[in-house]
Amino acid sequence: MPNNIDLFDTYTMMGMVSTIVPPPTFFRDRYFPTGAGDLFSTNKVLLEYEDGNQKMACFVADKAGDIPVARDEYDVMEFIPPRIAPSRLLTVDQLQERGFGEALFSGVTPAERAQRMHLKDLTDLDARIIRREEWMCAQVLINNGCDVVEYADNQTIGRTRRLKFYEGATSDHIYTVSVKWNTTGGDFFGDVAAMCKDLASRGLAAADLVLGGTAGAAIRNLEAVQKLLDNRRMEYGTMRPKIEYPGVAWMGQLNFDGFLLDIFSVYETYENDAGQSVRYFPAKSALVTAPSCGRLLYGAITQLEDDGQFHTHTGKRIPKFVPDKDKDTRKIRLGARPLPVPRNKLPFMYAANVVT
Repeated sequence: MPNNIDLFDTYTMMGMVSTIVPPPTFFRDRYFPTGAGDLFSTNKVLLEYEDGNQKMACFVADKAGDIPVARDEYDVMEFIPPRIAPSRLLTVDQLQERGFGEALFSGVTPAERAQRMHLKDLTDLDARIIRREEWMCAQVLINNGCDVVEYADNQTIGRTRRLKFYEGATSDHIYTVSVKWNTTGGDFFGDVAAMCKDLASRGLAAADLVLGGTAGAAIRNLEAVQKLLDNRRMEYGTMRPKIEYPGVAWMGQLNFDGFLLDIFSVYETYENDAGQSVRYFPAKSALVTAPSCGRLLYGAITQLEDDGQFHTHTGKRIPKFVPDKDKDTRKIRLGARPLPVPRNKLPFMYAANVVT
């Protein structure tokens, strides 16, 4: 590597981070992709969308000429995306120790080991941010919003911010199942079809049915599902489960009054602050939506650089190198300001506790 390249320069590290291949994620990748116009140069981001409608043009008398049609109104919301900034400290003692997977007598110098650990640390910090983004995307689908608990340090909890994409106390994306699907009188096909029709009535697509792990297992055993799939004269769908994403299985396709939906069963988990394994998506819940129903926006990050000036950086990940010469330590920080937002008003329908 040329000697004139500073590995710890912010722009150099941004290039390093951009080469890291992120692990695949279900909610973030499938429903909240990031486009070129979703990276903002300010710490605030704008969300704007129009109401969907199914209005028709009027018949017009010959002498009338035409009928004016008003432009659809649209809403604009301004948000400050929450800041994520995990860091990792590297000490002289750690550079003297053999690295994981390194030969016992490898001959690797502390400087060479530092470079390897530099990229490894950036990769690990990036993976942690991705898991938080995945959680945020799932929360938006479930709640049409997200509660952000900010920390002042590892132990001190600061304020809680509620980011929501609806007005009033409740969101209209909630669908209530009157009878559990795996009990007598349950109407799995009717309820899902009703959720699809609600989206279609507003000009929105219905292509996916996302089920929690318990709900996914329950519908496989529904007699109504088994009878329809066993019908040789009419095509109602197919079930042949396979893993599509880590912790997510594509179960097949089913037809709901003409809406052919891909069925996904989600059992993906993360580790919370208490060290417990928690599901991203509730085990007994269901969601109807379509791919790319939202976007993942990123606000800019302003930070103090080596030249003593504040610089504002635009991007998904903004790294920072903080050396402490007096203590012979260095810190690598990776910052991000992500915010998953829906593309339209209520492009998803969510139902909790659909099975026992």
